[in-house]
Amino acid sequence: MTETRVISIREALNEALEEALRTDPSVFLLGEDLADPAAGVNAVTRGLSTAFGEDRVMNTPISEAAIVGAAVGAAMEGFKPVAEIMIMDFIGIAMDQMVNHAAKVRYMSGGRTTCPLTVRTAVFAGTGSGGTHSQSLEAWFMHVPGMKVVFPSNAADAKGLLLEAIFDPDPVLVIEASRLYGLKGEVPVGDGHRVPIGKAATLRPGTDITLITYGLATAATMQAAQQLAEEGIEAEVLDLRSLLPLDMDTVLESVGRTRRAVIAHNATTFAGPGAEVAAQISAKLFGVLAEPVQRVGAQFTPIPARASEFAVTLGVDGIVHAARTAMGAVHV
Repeated sequence: MTETRVISIREALNEALEEALRTDPSVFLLGEDLADPAAGVNAVTRGLSTAFGEDRVMNTPISEAAIVGAAVGAAMEGFKPVAEIMIMDFIGIAMDQMVNHAAKVRYMSGGRTTCPLTVRTAVFAGTGSGGTHSQSLEAWFMHVPGMKVVFPSNAADAKGLLLEAIFDPDPVLVIEASRLYGLKGEVPVGDGHRVPIGKAATLRPGTDITLITYGLATAATMQAAQQLAEEGIEAEVLDLRSLLPLDMDTVLESVGRTRRAVIAHNATTFAGPGAEVAAQISAKLFGVLAEPVQRVGAQFTPIPARASEFAVTLGVDGIVHAARTAMGAVHV
């Protein structure tokens, strides 16, 4: 049996970065204020510059384009850079470097050059930070061939997915939820813990309906499943973990059994990640579904500041309502 101990997502990410830096000299970190004592806005890199030096944990100017641009060049030269974009809302400034360069290198070089780039970024949804600091923009990158996108919801997955990303030969966007950094869970002790990119996890078995989620929305989805169980509805909960590639085999197997599905995420419902999942379920399980697939997420509106944010974003009640609709218990 694998030995584990309970640590936070922040600590799990820090351990992953420490292991990568220690075991591979081609790994280095770059971003705004990553070095001690600041250790980044989320304190994920605490202690790493002290241990490995500021040539391996590099502070950069406040320029997302420069951070990712430098990282792309380094990756093409054989390094394994881990670039941090402090808040996901700022990632648009580095879109050209990620979408038109990092994601295309393997294809445009005929497979001769890879780009083992990892970009870490944080979603500040649920913190009341307003319209330009709280957006969940993961659907942007799901539309980019050549990219991989992961969004962990717990400490073990955070460590395992980040390590898998760092040593992947192609660019990977690792999205973290600011609200989850302090969330604790069991993580295997020692080196070598990996979570494969492109493989979903079943968090809760069920027979009546499948609730599909990832990242920040996972906790609310698990709460919704518990509430539904008290009503006699046994929901299976799937954590996608990876958004690109999607593990549709696991999704289709589950929904094929339950015949009902709800997809929940903090990105907007309109054109959000759930739209692709719902489309594939509807196309491949046509004639099997007992009810149409339901999707819940943020409203299609700029996110207001402070407590007003919760009026337009995903909540437990919205997931429960969607599940009841899929069960035929609510007519909308």
